[in-house]
Amino acid sequence: MEDIITNTLIIGCGIAGGAAALHLSDDPGQHVTIITRTDDAALSSSSWAQGGIVTRGLDDSPDLLVEDVLRAGAGLSNPRAARLLAEEGPALVRSVLIERCGVNFDANEQGDPIYGLEGAHSARRIAHVGDQTGAAIIKGMLDTLAARPNVTLLTAHTAVDLLTFPHHSLDPLDVYSPMTCHGAYVLDQKSSAISRVLAGNTILATGGLGQIFRYTSNPPGVRGDGIAMAWRAGVRLVNMEYVQFHPTTLSVRGAPNLLISEAVRGEGAVLLDPQGTPFMDRYAPEWKDLAPRDIVARAIHQEMLENGYANVFLDIASKRPADFIRERFPQLIDTCSRYGIDATDQPIPVVPAAHYFCGGILVDEWGRTSFEGLYAIGEVSCTGVHGANRLASTSLLEGLLWGDRSARHIADHQRKAIKEARVPGWVHMGDVDPDPTLLEGDMTALRATMWNYVGLLRTEKRMARAERDLRHQFHEIEDFYRTVRLNDAFIGLRNAIQTARIVTFSARRNRVSRGAHFRADVKE
Repeated sequence: MEDIITNTLIIGCGIAGGAAALHLSDDPGQHVTIITRTDDAALSSSSWAQGGIVTRGLDDSPDLLVEDVLRAGAGLSNPRAARLLAEEGPALVRSVLIERCGVNFDANEQGDPIYGLEGAHSARRIAHVGDQTGAAIIKGMLDTLAARPNVTLLTAHTAVDLLTFPHHSLDPLDVYSPMTCHGAYVLDQKSSAISRVLAGNTILATGGLGQIFRYTSNPPGVRGDGIAMAWRAGVRLVNMEYVQFHPTTLSVRGAPNLLISEAVRGEGAVLLDPQGTPFMDRYAPEWKDLAPRDIVARAIHQEMLENGYANVFLDIASKRPADFIRERFPQLIDTCSRYGIDATDQPIPVVPAAHYFCGGILVDEWGRTSFEGLYAIGEVSCTGVHGANRLASTSLLEGLLWGDRSARHIADHQRKAIKEARVPGWVHMGDVDPDPTLLEGDMTALRATMWNYVGLLRTEKRMARAERDLRHQFHEIEDFYRTVRLNDAFIGLRNAIQTARIVTFSARRNRVSRGAHFRADVKE
């Protein structure tokens, strides 16, 4: 791949990156380059979002949504960010997703929207497309972007590192200048070539970090790439200990931990122990099965731990007619049937799994980071909306809003790409291909360490062990980094171990149980 010069580089192609690209492409004089590590641009975390996207319901208001966001965030949500989400976000659902991208959200025979209800929401406000909302949104966005001649989408391209000054500058006097970002070094997976993509502005929209845990609802490749690149550059990170575990993922031997949407509980499903007894009223009498996710996930974990259960069960079959379940949750029916479960007739075996990352790269209301020219949007960023525990279905709206806001700021503050002569080309350090078996072994060990020692219930002893194990693994991987030919799997392993160390460091030093971060060894 030859070097690329572009106005804006967007790393990632979910709802946040797509929203930014849509807005920027309205100016035909601006060129946008999007890169994604997947062969199919539609395979982002956004595509896996089932429940829906927050908008404004019939008996709803911005004040009510702000109140719900702040309550779910356990006192750590930024009120200003929550207010932006509540006041500006719903309008973008209509103007961007419905009117521009042609997303057809579920409606009744009269054409009125059908709103869903999810945990910790005080009103029905979730717009959805069955239980495949994310896939419908991303398809609409990608189809719209495909018609824009000033947008270049590069699949099977992996960002290796951000290109920042003064670190990468060939001018020693740049050490006295502010820290800035000018693009990234990017691997073409098919040719194995690493080239410079020089950009006036760079947007990180790389998603979360779920794959650093043994059990996760996230797609493959969600391994903290953006977090690790930002950390290596010295960009400010915050709230790194707050990893939200989704209470309900499919628990069947040999099957991946496929997400069972919270919307299923919103439609009346209840959690049962293996004897068929509901238990959430003992953990959250106010909300019961619609309690915030951290409470539900820990309740399930506690039931499993105390009683030796391999899983618990989610029962929608006895609460709703079979035809309703098939129409409202077609993906659930398909997912369960693939593994021999009829969700219209029997309870579904479920376990918690790492789901959503509430911390990340600190950004302001425009998505700006601590480096000039670098923006972060979506799950890789920390806007302050989610605090210590995300309110269900707010993540798609946050990505949409901050994607649009970052693009608006870039459009009003144009920066030119730097000259190639000011930065070095990529220096290849090794010509030996990494052993795939060793890479998978290292990744498996990393995931086990994080799940066992930095998971739902954290203690000083467990996290100290995790820090020791991760430190040793980190140095081994860094030694390999200097001797092998880079590929996507190795880049991902390196990013995963660095991200895992940051999460562990932050979690160990925070002795206050709050939201998704629970210290089992610290009494309130």
